[in-house]
Order: sequence, then C-alpha cells, then structure tokens
Amino acid sequence: MSGRNQPVTLADVAARAQVSAQTVSNVLHRPDRVLPKTRKKVEAAIKELGYQPNRAARALRANTSHIIGFRIEPTSTGAVGSIHDRFLHALAEAARPSGHHIQLFTADAADAEAATASQLWRAGAVDAVVLYDIVADDPRPGLLLDKDVPFVSFGRTLLRPTTYSWVDVDDENGIHQAVDHLVSQGHRRIGYIGWPEHLAVGVRRARGWHDAMRLNALPTDLDARADDTIAAGRQAAASLLSTPDPPTAIIAATDTIAVGIHHEALHRDLRPGKDLAIIGFDDTPTAYAMALSSIGQPVADVARAIMNLLLELLNAPQAPPTQGRLLAPHLIIRDSSSRPCRL
Repeated sequence: MSGRNQPVTLADVAARAQVSAQTVSNVLHRPDRVLPKTRKKVEAAIKELGYQPNRAARALRANTSHIIGFRIEPTSTGAVGSIHDRFLHALAEAARPSGHHIQLFTADAADAEAATASQLWRAGAVDAVVLYDIVADDPRPGLLLDKDVPFVSFGRTLLRPTTYSWVDVDDENGIHQAVDHLVSQGHRRIGYIGWPEHLAVGVRRARGWHDAMRLNALPTDLDARADDTIAAGRQAAASLLSTPDPPTAIIAATDTIAVGIHHEALHRDLRPGKDLAIIGFDDTPTAYAMALSSIGQPVADVARAIMNLLLELLNAPQAPPTQGRLLAPHLIIRDSSSRPCRL
C-alpha cells in the first residue's frame, strides 16, 4: 500500500512504473495495445501500490443516477447559430427511452471541464458525460481516460481516436457532395473558406475540398481561412473575390461564414445564386431563411448513436471502447446554388 491517507491514483501508478498515465489506462482497458514488458511493469506497480481501478468502484455503485453530463457552451455573438442547441435537444430525446436525463454544467477550459466531469461522476451525480466540439489535439479524451470517467464524444481528435468511443459526421464526404454539385452546374473556379487549422473539423472539411477539387482536376488556389463569424467570413470572401480570376462559387465551412459571403456578394452587386453560388455547412435555420444551400448534419442520428455507445459503456465498463461511428451528411440544395454557372 502507499502508506498515505489519500487513495492511490492512476498518476501514482504511472510515476512508479515510469510510464505515462495513458499507458496505465491502456493496461487497464486495452492491454493488447501495450508491450508485454511494459504491461508487466505497470501491473507490478498496481500490485505494489494497491491501486484500485475506478471501474471497481463503478461496479460498487448499485444505484446509478441515470444522468448524463454535458458542458453547455455560450452562444457566439458573431455567429448565426450552430448545431449545439439542436444536438442538446436531440441528445435529451435520445436519452429518454433508457430513462436517462441530461445535466448541464459550465467550464472555462478543457481541463476545467474534465475536472468538473470527474467530480460529478465520483460524487454519483452523473453516470457518464458527452464531449462536444472536439479540436484537433483536444486534451479532454485523454484527461477523462486518466480519470476513468465513462464518456462518448461527438467528434474525434486527429490522433489516436481509437482509444475512446466517438460518433462523428463525415465532413469530407459532405464537402465532396458540395463540390460535385457545383461542378455539375458548370462551375470550375470554386473557392473555399474554412476554419483555422487547430480545429479537427476544420482540417477535415478543408481536406475534403482539396481532395474533391483534385478529383475533378480543378485548381485549389482559392483557399482561405476565417474564424466562425459573419465579419470574418465576409473579409475572407472579399479577398477571394478580389483575385484576378475570382471564384464563381464558394463553399463555406459553416453557415455563419456563408452568411458573410452572402453579405460581401451583395456589397459587390453580385446576386447570390446567380452571379455567385454559395454553399454553407450545418443547415441552420438561418440557411433555410436565406435560401442558402447547406450541408446538413444528421444530428438526431448522432445523438442516438452516442446514447447507444454510452449504454454499452455503462453495461460493460471493463470492455474495450467501441470503434468510432461515422455518419454521412446530406447536401440540401436551395436558391444560392441551384442555377447553372453563368460564366
């Protein structure tokens, strides 16, 4: 035993075995991923320190809360809306058949979210949590794995997404649909305005555009990046439309950016849908109201898949994580891209 009043933690085992906390977690949950020599060293440290994995404590909790934790995010003042609220509603609906409910909490940063989720779980206030808005190198999955907190994420990191359960939308497929639609309308100068590179979703959507353009033997020089605000989208559109050979169509990483493109088009006396085709992503109510074509995410299907994975985790806490599930989006064609290219 450790000889101290505080219980032995996963970090203590990692320090004794001189390995990372992630390696200890893998030994406990995915031993097949660890070299036999390293696994024996970790198992010896566990035995020496008397570490009790939280999955044992989880089994001792006879009365579950039937509550799923979810960090609620503030609405951006520069955005026209995201799928956050739609997903939260869909998650609550998906949880209802199994008798689960959603508990919302706030946190200022990733480490604070992981700490709050761990506190709620250890106190028995939640059975598991759902992560949202995953970025490329998001630390939250690793932090929750280290704390043995059951979770499923909407989205996945760019590296090592096989160590945890996730559900995501095939962003690249959605962008491919948009490019193929525009090509069928006769467009050849197709621009793209995406998110900064630190966002996993932004990386995948940009990659989808580059791949689709190359498959159609089209140039990839009309590529811009912008924050997810109307103003930033308009500024990026102004840059693309000021080039010597400007685009006849622009695909945006979000509907918010697409609205910015729409504003800039009108400022230049370009008629959206006639002089400039525009396609957004997320199919928000704003896209519907403005007749903007957009790539819709199957939010309700994502929520149901996440709940199914959570129930699998809760019913078999010692089982390895289920491989991620990738769902296809769908392009909704409206006035902003429905007409053939005029040039």
